[in-house]
Amino acid sequence: MMSACLSAPRRFETVEVERLEPGPSEVRVRLRGCGICASNISLWEGRTWFQYPQPAGSPGHEGWGDVDALGKDVEALSPGDPVALLSSRAFSQYDVAPADCVVRLPPQLEGRPFPGEPLSCAINIFARAAIEPGQDVAVVGAGFLGLLLIQLISEAGARVVAISRRQSSLSLAKRYGAREIVQMSDESAEAAQRLAGAKGFERVIEAAGSQQALDIASALIGERGRLVIASYHQDGLRQVNLQQWNWRGIDVINAHERQPRVYIEGMRKAIQAVCDERLDPWPLLTHRFPLTCINDACKIMVQRPDGFVKALVET
Repeated sequence: MMSACLSAPRRFETVEVERLEPGPSEVRVRLRGCGICASNISLWEGRTWFQYPQPAGSPGHEGWGDVDALGKDVEALSPGDPVALLSSRAFSQYDVAPADCVVRLPPQLEGRPFPGEPLSCAINIFARAAIEPGQDVAVVGAGFLGLLLIQLISEAGARVVAISRRQSSLSLAKRYGAREIVQMSDESAEAAQRLAGAKGFERVIEAAGSQQALDIASALIGERGRLVIASYHQDGLRQVNLQQWNWRGIDVINAHERQPRVYIEGMRKAIQAVCDERLDPWPLLTHRFPLTCINDACKIMVQRPDGFVKALVET
């Protein structure tokens, strides 16, 4: 099978490796594609704490495709079933996952790309944010994850302010229900604060993964509010104003799940939300690349040209 192997910083190579065989209670999936996650980029760019080469197919974890082979004792799935999966080597033609980490896709999603893992993340982050109708909520960062969350928050009856660097993302935020939009700058916190008034926001979700976004989110949260860290900060250390956090008596939620069962339950809920048209990811899947051009997919993820939201690698 063909896989992408990250052999050195900024250098994926397409290599031929032995096709994986499913073990007992595992499923092999013939992948149709895999999303590029923002968390992949630090590894692709290179940091001193990463090691190269990475395993073939790594760090792809947003795959979908069709069941190709079943391990012993797997009865809930059949060859040919369209599925999304929770795995770690999905920049490849095939990947293997435990059967309980593979979710069948319904007929309504036939032929559609479905990166289930980030959709699950949005559902789980939304749940941990504990949004209530009528609340004032700020979302700092309007990339793929932020825009999914804006949809969910708006649908829940809260008032959403979206903050992002790019005008195209802010336009999408408006389309998905944001009441107000603010372009990210050194004055972003002050501009957004005026929209919430002196009390601040009851919920703030940081979904950009940068120090600036974290600073803005911290400035916006009101007393006894809930600050939710939705993005993945893996490119270095961050600083927070702990005095400010203490004084305001806020709850800080790191909304990353590590338990596969929680991911899978979120994936099932995401599938239902998409089928019910409560979540519309399709306009956000903006760029597609063949596996052989995965470096180009990573480059465009870094550059983020106007109109870009999410890149997919198709296998």
